[in-house]
Amino acid sequence: MTNPYYIASNDWLNISFRLCLALLIGGIIGLERQIRHKPAGLRTHMLVSLGSAVFTITAIQFGGQEISADAMSRVVQGIAAGMGFLGAGEILRESSQQSQSIQIHGLTSAAAIWVAAALGITSGCGLWQLGLIATFLTVLVLNLFKKLEKFY
Repeated sequence: MTNPYYIASNDWLNISFRLCLALLIGGIIGLERQIRHKPAGLRTHMLVSLGSAVFTITAIQFGGQEISADAMSRVVQGIAAGMGFLGAGEILRESSQQSQSIQIHGLTSAAAIWVAAALGITSGCGLWQLGLIATFLTVLVLNLFKKLEKFY
């Protein structure tokens, strides 16, 4: 299958654009989390998004112009599994309180980390429109729906 997302390893401008877009997208979500004083904030989300973009670009370049859908699927699955590990760490860290009852905290932060990774993948593939729209929707969910939850 011909790879429509392929970029040559010497295409510095395109590579830089994709990586900077990943940083921007991760930064937007991370800034929202930082403002709300969440443990996983600006730098965490930026690094998650950047790392996902790097893994994606590496797979795209390694596969060349004939990358298989199966290879890209494995990269995406690996990123998703890694983010599950980070998200679980966020939930466990938030939940370890001196309490007699079991309380779960940090699910939204874990989900935001997961979304930042997905948006890093979109940036790595050069799907900037999808990435920007999804970033806007993510920030909308994190802000607007928090207010709705408090209202009801």
